[in-house]
Amino acid sequence: MHNNKRFTAIDITIGSIFIALMTVGANITSIAPFMVIGGVPITLQTFFAILAGLILGSRLGAISMLVYMLLGLAGAPIFAQFKGGISTLVSPTFGFIVSFILIAYVTGKLIEKKRSFPVYITAALIAMIINYLFGANWMYAAYLLWFDAPEGFSYKLVWYWLAVPLPKDIVLSIGAGMFAHRLEKSILSKSMFRNQQNIA
Repeated sequence: MHNNKRFTAIDITIGSIFIALMTVGANITSIAPFMVIGGVPITLQTFFAILAGLILGSRLGAISMLVYMLLGLAGAPIFAQFKGGISTLVSPTFGFIVSFILIAYVTGKLIEKKRSFPVYITAALIAMIINYLFGANWMYAAYLLWFDAPEGFSYKLVWYWLAVPLPKDIVLSIGAGMFAHRLEKSILSKSMFRNQQNIA
């Protein structure tokens, strides 16, 4: 999609759907609180953020994730555990939310160049790596600089915490790539949504 192209009603509708999906994916822990490990909620946000890039493309995908973040910061209870508000900026896990914008953009850019199955899987896994690297370093900085760190806190401990959801996110990232590629071949490539993206 070209940068000077205006969003259509289809763009806005599908982008809004992904904002809603992010909200649902973020709040699975509200009914399963045991899925919060070391302060890190195990959610489906990474899965839906990757799908946003793979399905919506770099521009619309990133903007939908940006709107999701801004709505949460404005006070809408759409972050993990139904949290929201400007105070979430200092949360140790807020880096993951920021990374959703980046991973949607990166995955979108990669598949816009070539919509092959290997590219979809590779893009999804690269996005997951970006998500973990950005989130881990934000968390480490948060505990080190402005949040009360637990006893014995270290950079290694951050990665121990993240090792818990990692297998789930690897599987879901691959699943996102497979699902998006299948959707592209069966529906999206023939849809009005994809055709309007290809207009010069």
